[in-house]
Amino acid sequence: MTLQDLQLKHAGRLADAIAAVARRGYHSAYPEDPTHPIYAGGSREAGEAAVRAAWTRRDGAIRGDERSAFGVPFDTAYADEPVDVVLVRAETAAPAWAALDPAARAAVALEILDALQQRAFEMAFACMHACGQPFAMAFQAGTAHALDRALEAVAIAVREMGAYPARVLWEKPDARRPLRVEKSFEILPRGIAAVVGCATFPTWNSYPGLFASLVTGNPVVVKPHPTAVLPLALCVDTARTVLAGLGLDADVVQLLVDTRAAPKTKALALDARVKLIDFTGGPEFGDWLESHARQAHVFTEKAGVNAVLIEGTGDYPGLVRNLALTLSLYSAQMCTTPQSIYVSRAGIRLQDGAAKTVEDFKADLAAAVAKLVADPVRAIELLGAIQSDATEARAVEAASLGEPVFASRRLAHPDLPDAVLRTPALYTVPPEALDTIAREHFGPIGLLIVTEDADAALRHAHEVTRSRGAITWSVYSRDEAFVRRAKNAAADAGVHLTLDMTGPVLVNQSAAFSDLHVSGHNAAGNAALCDTAFVLPRFRVLQTRRYLAA
Repeated sequence: MTLQDLQLKHAGRLADAIAAVARRGYHSAYPEDPTHPIYAGGSREAGEAAVRAAWTRRDGAIRGDERSAFGVPFDTAYADEPVDVVLVRAETAAPAWAALDPAARAAVALEILDALQQRAFEMAFACMHACGQPFAMAFQAGTAHALDRALEAVAIAVREMGAYPARVLWEKPDARRPLRVEKSFEILPRGIAAVVGCATFPTWNSYPGLFASLVTGNPVVVKPHPTAVLPLALCVDTARTVLAGLGLDADVVQLLVDTRAAPKTKALALDARVKLIDFTGGPEFGDWLESHARQAHVFTEKAGVNAVLIEGTGDYPGLVRNLALTLSLYSAQMCTTPQSIYVSRAGIRLQDGAAKTVEDFKADLAAAVAKLVADPVRAIELLGAIQSDATEARAVEAASLGEPVFASRRLAHPDLPDAVLRTPALYTVPPEALDTIAREHFGPIGLLIVTEDADAALRHAHEVTRSRGAITWSVYSRDEAFVRRAKNAAADAGVHLTLDMTGPVLVNQSAAFSDLHVSGHNAAGNAALCDTAFVLPRFRVLQTRRYLAA
């Protein structure tokens, strides 16, 4: 298939995606239901078998850090390549890739996304075991939603590059004769892009930067988290296969694997040839990248302290159900999961003028969480498994944080005895304990903070967010004056705001083509998935002018 044929093949999907970005309504190009007819060519069994085959592949030199969060034997191995070798190959591949028309690069990117969709079940099991995600989440977030986020980034990149015509005749009227200048505009890639993956959502968080850089003409080096390599290894393998099949240099996309004992990320990030870095992970290393990788434009999604502020509600049972599910989903191993729950000493105002006391709320939320995890089979599909030993250690040590509203407990998997499953916990902490509150406790750990009134909670959350950052605030209130104050405080703190979530949509879910993930306006990260600013720094526009004599 020629590149021109490829552009025709994907023209409709790309046009729909560009329109969806402008509309900001619901749009999805990749079905999230594994029973959808589009997935008829694959199967859950075949996907799992493919991943099991990858687990026992021993043709590489790097192994040791990656394991199955569900306790399944996991013995992956990858090539151990020096940073310089990978970057030299990227440099070699760069000119031909940059020389392609942006529309052709976009078509290649969409062909890669199609090929990734064909490996959906394989990718789902890779995400499930490497990250501990429940299968349904691994299929949705790890495959379909990640592909939608990638397509969204491609659409924005194509739209922004298309804002410049290839050629234009500039004419200025003059009394004697018109002044005429021929001008051309060329998209100029920035250079090699490095994508540094995270351990919990390696595809969802990495695809936007990977594909935005690729479409804007930059070769990409993908550096997965040492404990979650397989999902991004599958992605890179797919991309390289598509590139080679089209007669293009596969080294436009490469994998760089390391271990915690012998890391390579700093050497990669500080190399002068690397001009773009996409990072998802902890604040400490994210801050280091922002401060030290001065030769590159660094895009970070780090972490913050997300808050729930409950002033009142018109649907108290819905609030409790929604919050219980929010705290339980994937054992709170999501950067968007709330950590701090604020309630006034006066309780929660209800629509009929009555109120639920703090003790009522504690008991009701504890009962709702207990109901969600009472059935072990259902609990596994909700909680997933704990991804890392560090998260498990935090969950155990959290018992010292405060008075338990409900404690975290280990659950036994009926088929996989080595799986680490945990229910969420909630501890009451006084507002004065800022050292505890203004610190991310990643994993199944929540804090209940009781304040004098709702405005005191708002001031407290604002102070924490201004100092430590946050990705989400969730506010419940029927008082429009309080809602306005909450909106103003959220805007000042640079945090996305969600109001009155009482149905099945959760605050820790983010929809491609509509929602922005991270604001880029506080310490939780300096970039947003996906806005225009996420794409524009990945290319420059070079202008050529020629004067045309009369």
